[in-house]
Amino acid sequence: MKLPPDVTAANFAAAVKRFQSVVGPEWVFVSDEGVNLYRDAYTPFRGEPDEYIPSGGIGPNSVEQVQEIVRIANEFKIPLWPVSTGRNLGYGGAAPRMTGTMVLDLKQINRVLEVNDSLAYAIVEPGVSYFDFYRHLQDNHHKLWLDCPDPGWGSVIGNALEHGNGHTPYQDHFDFHCGMELVLANGELMRTGMGALPNSPSWGTFKYGFGPHISPMFSQSNFGIVTKMGIWLMPEPEAVKNYLVAVPAKTDLVPFVDTLANLMARGITDTNWAIGSPILTSQNPKIAALVASGAPTEELERAGRDANLGYWGTRLRFYGPPEIIDAQWKYAWEHLSAAIPGATFKLAASFTFPMDRDSIEEPPDDVFGKTALGIPSLSIFSLGGTTRRDGHIFFSPIIPMSGREMAKAQVIFPQAFKDLGMKPPELVGGWSWFKRNLVLLMPMTISKDPAENKKMRENYRSLIKIAAANGWGEYRTATAFMDHVMDQLSFNNHALRRYHETIKDAVDPNGILAPGKSGIWPKRYRESHT
Repeated sequence: MKLPPDVTAANFAAAVKRFQSVVGPEWVFVSDEGVNLYRDAYTPFRGEPDEYIPSGGIGPNSVEQVQEIVRIANEFKIPLWPVSTGRNLGYGGAAPRMTGTMVLDLKQINRVLEVNDSLAYAIVEPGVSYFDFYRHLQDNHHKLWLDCPDPGWGSVIGNALEHGNGHTPYQDHFDFHCGMELVLANGELMRTGMGALPNSPSWGTFKYGFGPHISPMFSQSNFGIVTKMGIWLMPEPEAVKNYLVAVPAKTDLVPFVDTLANLMARGITDTNWAIGSPILTSQNPKIAALVASGAPTEELERAGRDANLGYWGTRLRFYGPPEIIDAQWKYAWEHLSAAIPGATFKLAASFTFPMDRDSIEEPPDDVFGKTALGIPSLSIFSLGGTTRRDGHIFFSPIIPMSGREMAKAQVIFPQAFKDLGMKPPELVGGWSWFKRNLVLLMPMTISKDPAENKKMRENYRSLIKIAAANGWGEYRTATAFMDHVMDQLSFNNHALRRYHETIKDAVDPNGILAPGKSGIWPKRYRESHT
């Protein structure tokens, strides 16, 4: 058993008994089998003593139980790592940042407390997954859609708190939250926004409340445990259409991204689109062979023209009344055509609603097709095949939504991979999850060989520094690299981190909530872990 730092076996055993008195012995997991439930399946420390291993897990089924667990944890100085469903694969899973931390598993607290059809919001608890929520909306005939991430098995609250994303106009999940209930580090219950006004009908409608807007403090942080959250939902649209856009030349990347960014800034497109390369990722044997051989750009472009493939491409999705969609698409088509001679366009899919969404099949050419219709899916796992081997973690820098920056990334990162002895990515794709920014997703493979994992970790840390040297930071990262990402935010002698630490020490003096989360360490562990 991995004990928390500075906690004796006797005190830990006493704390476990107290936890058992709150939730029942069957919901406190301290056996090896129980602990294994909360280990990271994709840990980059597999088979190494440095793996972050919890001391156990606790499964409350009510907010009152969470409060009592926090009070006991303070008494015995037991650190807790809250998880909603623990499905954060690629970013640490359910495992804590610090060995010996107990996982506080909230998946039993799983009610949909309210759905308001006229104002299109809901109040949910942390154990509600996207599959659960979708089923609730369908079974109760609500004409509302939720925006789903990939995959859809995670928590609605947990994904929003980690700045997760989807595909519809509601793709920025934290941006569409509204008010929280939290258990603070002393066990006290607090609500933010208009939830702080007893019996307010505006909890789910007005996120700012009165005074300082503090809800964002609790995303990607360790200042409190979110037990309820308001979520804005999208009224079912009359129609959904998506179009494929391709441009012929490698040099078209800059005007392509700049035009798409302008369309998004104007509100013509307001959904997730991704920059891909039909040529560089082609399954056509001839083109794939040319790419593998390092053929000149001109030859690749010529092969693409022969096969009706663009060098760059994307998929634009539109939601709403058909006449509005048609007007938006006409505007987008005109501006893309004017900016990029030779651009091609194709209607890829069209849906009208209401219809039975349960009957919709995953489109063979669009792994995000169901998700983009508000239907949770696990189809994302079909990507990558065997190339990710025993798991992966994501390197996820964020750049401005600029053609110049995107073109720069196509040079910087492939060269960095090459210099570090890794196979360069065929392209560095960008996702428009945050308006005016692109997220670059680069999976790094996990191996059963500790030597390979050690090298991968070294490479990951190098990529963090290379990105920072170009002004690019990560929007989220795996627990193994949280300190390294926070290290790069160094303006004015790390003033941001020092401010985080000041808040942490004030609201959590015993340092029991998620020590090390996002590189924020309480005073109790700061010297030994930074």
